[in-house]
Amino acid sequence: MIKRNVIVIALIFSINIAWAQKLTQTVRGVVIDKQTQAPLIGATVVLVNSDPPKGASTDADGTFTLYNIAVGRQNFICSYIGYNSITINDIVVSSGKETVLNISLEEKVNNLAEVVVNATRKEDIQNKMATVSARTFSVEEAGRYAGGSDDPARLAASFAGVASGLSNNGIVIRGNAPKGLLWKLEDVEIDNPNHFANIQAFGGGGMTALSSHMLANSDFFTGAFPAEYGNALSGVFDLKLRTGNNQKYEHAVQIGSLGIDIASEGPIVPGHKSSYLFNYRYSTLALLTPLLPPEAGRISYQDVSFKCNFPSKHFGTLAIWGLGSTDNQIHDAEKDSTKWKTNTDLLDYKTAACMGVLGLTYKKLLGLKTNVTAIIAA
Repeated sequence: MIKRNVIVIALIFSINIAWAQKLTQTVRGVVIDKQTQAPLIGATVVLVNSDPPKGASTDADGTFTLYNIAVGRQNFICSYIGYNSITINDIVVSSGKETVLNISLEEKVNNLAEVVVNATRKEDIQNKMATVSARTFSVEEAGRYAGGSDDPARLAASFAGVASGLSNNGIVIRGNAPKGLLWKLEDVEIDNPNHFANIQAFGGGGMTALSSHMLANSDFFTGAFPAEYGNALSGVFDLKLRTGNNQKYEHAVQIGSLGIDIASEGPIVPGHKSSYLFNYRYSTLALLTPLLPPEAGRISYQDVSFKCNFPSKHFGTLAIWGLGSTDNQIHDAEKDSTKWKTNTDLLDYKTAACMGVLGLTYKKLLGLKTNVTAIIAA
């Protein structure tokens, strides 16, 4: 009996010691408007001279909670945009119970000078000669668009007057055939920049050969083309390549349904303004061939794109850029006629396609309002 009493006393003593060692407490409360008594959402309550700083913001009900505040006398500052800040001094924070603060703030009246806000409409396009039927799009939009697969052609299908099929990314603008679309890259007319281009639909393809790592903001026209677009019947896709980072090396590897992307950018010579941008992609389908149905055959494709930028202070800017892609699809006929289910089963065929463009662009400012651009491309 004596031994048990000693154990009980020891436990009580240890609990009292543990309770006495609790040297922090929670401080909570509410912040309201002094006149209307309405709760203030987003008001800030900060503990003065705390290291590290401790603070909290009020929620939709105007309440806040500060945890692990040291026991003793503490000072708090409460502030809110459009209201006079208030300092609450010598608040006793005890270990026995939480401290509750009811804070009222008074509106602050200031006579401010006028504020002028200038904004650029999202619809403003890169080509200033365009008047109507033009849209600009960003790479970020192509990535967010549902089913876009980082493909600008599939993003364009969401624009007014534009349609695209599920089996290919051919663009139909106001009923015109996909072959009437003009593709331009860095102000140069190029071939259809799609893998397996012009096979299922003349003017369409399976997926884009342009990586989202490479593209800058670009323009899409559905009619009323400026004079520089003289070879278009249905629409114009005017694509631009961005310039690589000239201060820091950055590398990325991306694996998705379209393929495995390897991208790199950075300064060509550290400390100078020149830069490079490079992307290579290999088809995911080539790696998944054993999992594909036999009628799909062996599908493989790859593409590479790059841009090297060389600016100078007195001689203008020189840029070398390029894009290339190869596509292959091979199907072997089923030798056993008892396994033929469709006409495709008894066919041997091979599809091969490629495209490429290489360009050299020179730009020079001749004054505040004049510049000259010269482009050589093949």
